[in-house]
Amino acid sequence: MIKIIEAQSKKEIADFVKFPFKLYKNNPYWVPPIIKEEIKSFDLKNDIFKSVDVKFFLAYKNNEIVGRVACCINWTEVNDLHKSKVRFGWLEMIDDIEVTKALIQVVKEFGKTHKMNYIEGPMGFSNMDKAGMLTKGFDYIATMIGIYNPEYYPIHLEQLGFKPEAEWIEYKLDKTLYNEGKLTKMASLIESRYNVKALEFKTTKELMPYVNEMFALLNKTYADLQSFVPIQDFQIEHYKEKYLQFIHPDFISCIMDENNKMIAFAITMPSFSKAFQKANGKLFPFGFLHLLKAIRKNNHAEFYLIGVDPEYRSKGITAVIFREIYDCFKKHNIEFIETNPLLIENNKIQLLWKNLNPIIHKERKTFRLDL
Repeated sequence: MIKIIEAQSKKEIADFVKFPFKLYKNNPYWVPPIIKEEIKSFDLKNDIFKSVDVKFFLAYKNNEIVGRVACCINWTEVNDLHKSKVRFGWLEMIDDIEVTKALIQVVKEFGKTHKMNYIEGPMGFSNMDKAGMLTKGFDYIATMIGIYNPEYYPIHLEQLGFKPEAEWIEYKLDKTLYNEGKLTKMASLIESRYNVKALEFKTTKELMPYVNEMFALLNKTYADLQSFVPIQDFQIEHYKEKYLQFIHPDFISCIMDENNKMIAFAITMPSFSKAFQKANGKLFPFGFLHLLKAIRKNNHAEFYLIGVDPEYRSKGITAVIFREIYDCFKKHNIEFIETNPLLIENNKIQLLWKNLNPIIHKERKTFRLDL
């Protein structure tokens, strides 16, 4: 018999966070979170929960944890975008359809209680969280913000009546295909024509005054995507704390116009996947050393976020961005590049990679079930 309990106490939330460590023990592709940071991000006192209702659930069988799920309602999405939806995320379970069925049932009940029309997942509290169940690329290591799951996960959901909703793809890119001379010449031409300039940051402290402007441009860049939920001001502080500690200032590119207004940015980062695996959920006593090493010596990088003001999309500004990125990768001896998930309908962003021999190596989807 499968028993579902709501995880509320500190111990239960800790059990919720630690369950995947047991499920994926010795799995070479899963990337574990930092346990302490993950627990902290689920604290309902966080500002991010000002616009989100959430509950966490654990599934037990024979007195052992065999699954987990979080269900939430993003009220910005419901009220402003008129999507009467319950999100479910952090879904993990053993290969037992009855366990999956029991977990989904509590999500359905949560949705019906709040008079929602459908459920969709996996996805997080906002668009800055991990989203999309892996449907291709099960033999590739996950990125820091990419969900990893076994092949039976989407099979279970389809057996329970779910249908695919949003779809993402991820690319492997060939840095060597960029013509450095041509790129430099084009970037200089664009800078001169539109009187724009690239900023360079030596420290995270120098970067901080521009972060809010990046988020504002991010909202503007993706506003026309049907699945995008704008990031609220109070949520920005949460994601600053969560992710900025892993960003090296060399890997940030910001392009400003003649009035010192940001018109484009790109955030890349050294891959932390193997470092997180070695840390195995703990920064101390030695986990942080693996992360420091990943920052300082790494031949693998990931594209995290890129934003371009719609007014400049057709003006070649990306040449300036990619020149900055290329110079950074050259400085840090980056050989392998990987994108994070890109929505399948986001053709404008996908076109950025056309000269880098993009190969789709991962695919992921959210799944929907009407209530």
